[in-house]
Amino acid sequence: MGRDDGGVGNSAYGRKKFRRSKAHFADRITADGRDSWPVEAGRYRLVVSRACPWASRALVSRRLLGLEDALSLAVTDPVQDDRSWRFTLDPDGRDPVLGIRFLSEAYERREREHPGGVSVPAVVDVPSGKLVTNDYQQITLDLATEWTALHREGAPDLYPEALRDEIDAVVEAVFQDVNNGVYRAGFATDQEEYEAACTAVFRRLELLAGRLERQRYLVGDTITEADIRLFTTLVRFDAVYHGHFKCNRWKLAENRVLWGYARDLYQTPGFGDTVDFDHIKRHYYQVHTGINPSGIVPLGPDLSGWTTPHHREELGGRPFGDGTPPGPVPAGEEVPARGRP
Repeated sequence: MGRDDGGVGNSAYGRKKFRRSKAHFADRITADGRDSWPVEAGRYRLVVSRACPWASRALVSRRLLGLEDALSLAVTDPVQDDRSWRFTLDPDGRDPVLGIRFLSEAYERREREHPGGVSVPAVVDVPSGKLVTNDYQQITLDLATEWTALHREGAPDLYPEALRDEIDAVVEAVFQDVNNGVYRAGFATDQEEYEAACTAVFRRLELLAGRLERQRYLVGDTITEADIRLFTTLVRFDAVYHGHFKCNRWKLAENRVLWGYARDLYQTPGFGDTVDFDHIKRHYYQVHTGINPSGIVPLGPDLSGWTTPHHREELGGRPFGDGTPPGPVPAGEEVPARGRP
């Protein structure tokens, strides 16, 4: 997610139709190190903004898989300036591990004058200070499948091999119409473009609601990558997409099935404990000046509903399969009270 583009830093908007480009730095960190980046505990640092849905995927996956000790975490200020994501939440405005003030410094160490913007999530090689990857689509898949030697005991299988074709199909539809669709609606520059995008968002949400009325999770009877990717859009829906991006045919809280599903996940360890509504609202409303030139952040919506009973357990399902929930949030990674319901 890059500055004011609602995406990953190299997306186009404004007078051109919104598009989201592929990540420029697509190296992978793998068990065999085939891209020269082997999985290694303590070597890499995950840089995220809690405001960004793409980065939030990595936050949830890291928690569910118990990779906190193996992959350290840097959280940026939700509001960027023209120099990119800032580490102003840290003492002296520097990341304490990488020693940099701006994420752009890690990008420049990797490739000077690189194309595109500076995006999160990003994985940085700590010894060299260089960016390894900003491939938001692949990072979570690799955490689930390549980092298995460092997973916690009882970690769930988020990308089970037998279900990958179905997961991939669901994920692609969710990405096109929902994850990316809200941005196409929000950054549309003419009525026809907006209406097409907004219509696609709600058509897909209604199809997903039909699927989730019969089963607790999107694919199979456990949490998978598909649920993580849908959740990070749903949790932002009423707070920003409904008003800020004009996706306002109805609120998430007005859809019985999706609202119950989203609350179920939010209340599952590893999901809601990574969500900072304060960061989410301040980023969208203060950074997207083309949409909200005043920079005023709304007081609502009321967040208390996120912790109310959802009754989704009546559909069965085993959230973590044969595994167990993750442990407590590590010290220093807790979401401040102002960001929680």
